[in-house]
Amino acid sequence: MQKAIIVFVRNPVLGKVKTRLAKGIGDVQALQVYTSLLKKTHKVIKDTDAEKFVFYADGINNNDLWENDLFHKVQQTGNDLGERMYNAFTYLFDKGYSKVLIIGSDCPALETEIVEEAFLTLNSAEVVIGPTFDGGYYLLGLKKAFACLFTNKQWSTETVYQDTMQNISELNLSYAVLKQLSDIDTIEDWLPFKDLL
Repeated sequence: MQKAIIVFVRNPVLGKVKTRLAKGIGDVQALQVYTSLLKKTHKVIKDTDAEKFVFYADGINNNDLWENDLFHKVQQTGNDLGERMYNAFTYLFDKGYSKVLIIGSDCPALETEIVEEAFLTLNSAEVVIGPTFDGGYYLLGLKKAFACLFTNKQWSTETVYQDTMQNISELNLSYAVLKQLSDIDTIEDWLPFKDLL
């Protein structure tokens, strides 16, 4: 199989997830929101035609909703988000995959069709990216790990997408941009989706 998809997750532990959101709605409800987001992400990628890898931020859990027979489970490594993503991409390219996508677990509008579109786009582009309304991205797809895409970024800020696009331009890479979606980090992000989550 040429294609692989990475999802970055945290274990759903009270007080340890969605901390910015928790400032507005409390730890208990933030955990409920994150659990709902994990279930949505699972549903989106479960039937995707690709090998599926769950990269855990804080310890692999073999007894969670990510079925052991469908999802490869790996520990994230690295000092910041960029290094951890770069290491995840490198891990899969070293295994021989030729198209790799990474997604987070906090985008309620993500659908399987968008993931499939991203893989198709990599037939003709070197990079595919899905921007978020807060200046980040919810998906990044590559055919090779370019280190500069993951360095010198202020992660979790409104400059991440812009800075990444600047790197893509500097490298003269062919690219495609997917439709813009919302992810959930704060209470303002959550309010439009609260009935869904």
